Amino acid sequence: MSTELDTELKAAPNMPVPASEDFLVRPRSRRAARLLIWGGVLALIVGAVALVYSRRAGAAPAVHYETADADRGTIAAKVTATGNLSALLTIQVGSQVSGRVQELFADYNSPVKKGETIAKLDPVLFQAAVEQARANLVSAEGNMKKDQAQETNTKQIFDRTKNLVAAQIMAQSDLDAASASYDSAKAQVEADQSNLEAISAVLHQAQVNLDYTTIVSPIDGTVISRNVDVGQTVAASFQAPTLFVIAQDLRRMQVDTNVGEADVGRLTPGMKAAFTVDAYPSKQFTGKLRQIRNAAQTLQNVVTYDAVIDVENPDLLLRPGMTANVVFVAAQKDNVIRLRNGALRFQPDPQLLTRIGVTDPTQTSTPQDPSRKTVWVLRGNKPVAVVVSTGVSDGTWSELVKGDLQPGDALITDMTVNARRSFF
Repeated sequence: MSTELDTELKAAPNMPVPASEDFLVRPRSRRAARLLIWGGVLALIVGAVALVYSRRAGAAPAVHYETADADRGTIAAKVTATGNLSALLTIQVGSQVSGRVQELFADYNSPVKKGETIAKLDPVLFQAAVEQARANLVSAEGNMKKDQAQETNTKQIFDRTKNLVAAQIMAQSDLDAASASYDSAKAQVEADQSNLEAISAVLHQAQVNLDYTTIVSPIDGTVISRNVDVGQTVAASFQAPTLFVIAQDLRRMQVDTNVGEADVGRLTPGMKAAFTVDAYPSKQFTGKLRQIRNAAQTLQNVVTYDAVIDVENPDLLLRPGMTANVVFVAAQKDNVIRLRNGALRFQPDPQLLTRIGVTDPTQTSTPQDPSRKTVWVLRGNKPVAVVVSTGVSDGTWSELVKGDLQPGDALITDMTVNARRSFF
């Protein structure tokens, strides 16, 4: 203060010097006035902020609702599965004997009739075996005729000796010798008969093997696979080699699907099924569930069952082995009120309901039927709980069986407090 006064005195030496008390009081008064004004402004700001926050603390929070409207339409409960197409009856035609393929009379996609020759093996060795067996049979028959003649001769000697012994012309020892010769001749004839039957069996087997060199179709159908070529040798030592695969009738086919154990209980024989194949993605084929086989298949701890579907194939568009994407319609309801499953799963925060002044009836109600559920509907910009019973569900929609809801009602699927809100 003294420094400022000295400066002013030096700058204006001729000015009259005022009284010291008045000169010192005026600057202090101005500074105090400024401090008082700024203090008042700051107090007003703090008071306004406190008032706003006190009002916000006592007011209900602003809530954002996500909703899905109930509507009216069709609900179809579906079970999906994948499978493969095959003919109703597929026969693997093999060879009972080993040999070289001499001729082929059928190829891929060839239509064949039952009993029609489709292949032939080289029969030379088997014909030789038949001829050998036949020669042995002729020899055995000759030996048998010779022994039969011997038997007749010994029988006559025995009869004569018997008469002579009775007349006491010959000794008893001669009769015993004649009887032994006759018995031996009879035994030889019986042995010849047994040998003849054995050789006949060998001849029959050789003839059967020869007949097996001609491969015939066991059914009417279509050849879908040929596994041999002319000149190839097939060996039937351990198992019959497969030469052809024949499908009985490709106009009637089946789909073998793998249905999970969680869904198999929803299927019943006779229900309809629809499926598509990759070859005709825009075309839908239909069939009927014929059978659910009890033999379970387990792969990586997943249990499935074979559900067999009968399919008509009049245009022969479907082919064996195609992959079918199948949909079973387990249940279907038309023209029903539909509720979003997200609204059925929604459970609001009890604390948030309390802050906005809404009572949650699920917190005070006693346990009820588990088939009854609570949905929250936005009415008058406030959530209202409605108890409903549901029926068929397709995973996205559920059928409303009972409850105070109408198409167009906004069902709440989520509710959150707004992050931003104006002070006023």
